[in-house]
Amino acid sequence: MKTLQRSVCLLCFVLNSHLLLQSYLKKFFNLTDETGPTVRRGISPVSRKLAEMQRFFGLKITGALDAETMAMMKKPRCGVPDTKIADFSTFGNNLKWKKNSLTYRIENYTPDMSASEVDDSIEKALQVWAKVTPLRFTRLYSGTADIMISFGRGSHGDYYPFDGPDGTLAHAFAPSPGIGGDAHFDEDENFTFRYVLFMVAAHEFGHSLGLSHSDDPGALMYPVYTYRNPDTFILPRDDVRGIQSLYDPQQPKPTAPTTPDACDSTMVLDAVTTLRGEMFFFKDSFFWRSNPQSSSAQQYLITSFWPSAPTNIDAAYESRQSDRVYLFKNRKVWAFSGYNAVPGYPKKLTSFGLPRHVRKIDAALYDVQTRKSLFFVGSYYFSYDEARGAMDPGFPKHLDQTFSGLTNRVTAAFQYRGDKMFNTNQSFFFSAFKRLLDLH
Repeated sequence: MKTLQRSVCLLCFVLNSHLLLQSYLKKFFNLTDETGPTVRRGISPVSRKLAEMQRFFGLKITGALDAETMAMMKKPRCGVPDTKIADFSTFGNNLKWKKNSLTYRIENYTPDMSASEVDDSIEKALQVWAKVTPLRFTRLYSGTADIMISFGRGSHGDYYPFDGPDGTLAHAFAPSPGIGGDAHFDEDENFTFRYVLFMVAAHEFGHSLGLSHSDDPGALMYPVYTYRNPDTFILPRDDVRGIQSLYDPQQPKPTAPTTPDACDSTMVLDAVTTLRGEMFFFKDSFFWRSNPQSSSAQQYLITSFWPSAPTNIDAAYESRQSDRVYLFKNRKVWAFSGYNAVPGYPKKLTSFGLPRHVRKIDAALYDVQTRKSLFFVGSYYFSYDEARGAMDPGFPKHLDQTFSGLTNRVTAAFQYRGDKMFNTNQSFFFSAFKRLLDLH
């Protein structure tokens, strides 16, 4: 009986997952019920659209519903479809405002925030776009504005019902008569604690002005929302290029943060680690993800993968002992198991037994053979016993005591097939037989 129950539960899970997939692809990737040549040749429309989705998000293209794809489908996102697979894209030159002076009106408020907090978030979100275009926004308190802003739940009058907590957080409409330009926010979300209204609104107002989604993970118009500090946020270059293709740029042109170039031979990495067989290379707000089955690395925004993670990290390593990835910045450490943040983190560096005078670590790696984690601080390193959860006695040691010839500060370190790799001012390779090679 128990075996039958398990089989029924498994079947229900598979069916529910497939229904969720079909719903997601219909909503965001224009999946239709097809007949004809492709179906007769055995090419499933679902598999074809699923591969399109995986390509868009930089996932491994399998055409099958795997754990990574399911996790991406569950991330909070915008409700506008991902129909254009490219860097910045627009709804077309005909779907833009023909004037530079636009009006907006906040029709109602969420109880999650004070009215003044909502007002401030909306104003800041509009100014993100005003700073790089000739567009100017004026608030109305009655009547019909170009951009009508409202909070609602479920079916809220536009034939595009919200789906409850998480999932789709908001949607907006491209410039056009009637509902065009309006932005709607799902009242079933908690914008105070879980989602920053400023970032969601700034993304949606991109649609209100004529932008569709971008496949650049660092772009504001990437369909999956990521947290960014409203006080320090600068519109990424991809979004600047997109909005200025619709509205003539202001003079002088604003500066925007550049995405790191993976082919830059002078780049010094922030950190390198493994994650369940894949390699992760960190720089600034981004990381490159490489797996053995792929010849190229995919670039992601750190916070699109781990929303609570810090950027511009100091070090990272994967503990095979605990199946966790640790990210270090200043005097704190964050822990993640797969996509999920480990409860109780971030913690202080002293939780690993490091001395209080250590303000940051420069690099870290997990040694598979010894099951020890090495923490590099200046010209010294510490050895941490993962099994005991304590520092080994006799440390710190000078780098040159163990790694002959390695005297420069280590900026990133990892182990690959038993060999230790270090990134310093120059890149060095240190083998299991203590052989040091200058790679430059």
